[in-house]
Amino acid sequence: MSADTQPTKYGRIYPPDDAWLAKLPPEPIIDPDLPIIDTHHHLWQRDAGRYLLDELLADIRTGHNIVATVFVECHSHYRAGGPEPMRPVGETEFVAGIAAMSDSGIYGPTRVAAGIVGTADLTLGDWVEPVLEAHIRAGGGRFRGVRHAAGWDASDVIGNSHAMTGPGLYMRPEFRAGLARLTSLGLSLDAWLFHPQLADVVDLARAFPATNIIMGHCGGPLGYGPYTGKNDEVFAFWKRHITELAKCQNVSMKLGGMMMRLAAYDYKKLPRPPSSAEIADYWRPYVQTCIELFGPDRCLVESNFPVEKMGASYVTLWNALKRIAAGASESEKQAMFNGTARRVYRLG
Repeated sequence: MSADTQPTKYGRIYPPDDAWLAKLPPEPIIDPDLPIIDTHHHLWQRDAGRYLLDELLADIRTGHNIVATVFVECHSHYRAGGPEPMRPVGETEFVAGIAAMSDSGIYGPTRVAAGIVGTADLTLGDWVEPVLEAHIRAGGGRFRGVRHAAGWDASDVIGNSHAMTGPGLYMRPEFRAGLARLTSLGLSLDAWLFHPQLADVVDLARAFPATNIIMGHCGGPLGYGPYTGKNDEVFAFWKRHITELAKCQNVSMKLGGMMMRLAAYDYKKLPRPPSSAEIADYWRPYVQTCIELFGPDRCLVESNFPVEKMGASYVTLWNALKRIAAGASESEKQAMFNGTARRVYRLG
């Protein structure tokens, strides 16, 4: 089987193909004045390419009104030495430097990394507290919480979260002891797992009603590997558990971030990228359901760049989310695109 006929390996990050992205005719910016806080992007230099301040700003300046961003951990620029649990603090130090550059105003009006979500091994239990305190010091007033990803599936095709060797991370007592320390410091948890695991985050949210939990990527619906061709079954399972999660008032939902996992279209095989209208059609069942269940005041938008750039430009992605939200009132749009983010991530 040639490389061109092999199935695309979803769940993996590829460098974006700028030439392919350019094959989609330019789209006019929908609602160009609407302020947007991009609540989920990365900054890195790795095999999947360089995406640092210059590259992020190049995307931000393509037309949408991005007023601020939230950086989310991506195993980038860890400390090379020192105690293993402290090494992720290097990522917060690195991003805080970029945020300070942005705050100078030299790079434009967008407040890049106004909030920083780092990572720490919450299974350290009580011993995670000094790591969290080091993040807070390193963040220069911007550190908001931790993402401890729990994505795991028995299929080797899926591609699990970093360091995951089995299911049930959020159910483990040592993880919950660490979460209690996180909560006591006023920090939030960015949750991330796959749709078959949603019962775990429901249980976690019920057990920790005082913890500010932000669920990533619409709750992680999968559409490849053993889930190929099971769209209706996946959606029904996902909706049942998302309905329960929405009953937990301490949980907010990020809208977006499904390019790599939902596998709604094959971004490695199409002759040109899908339009914003096409992406809106692919994602609408999930995004619209989240809006209906959580309400605009507990929904916030994300680009997940540069990961989503495998299949869509920054212009296309935000246009797609704006198309899905087109029926909302002006106050509801303000909540989803900026207001909820300011409250949930305490951005001022």
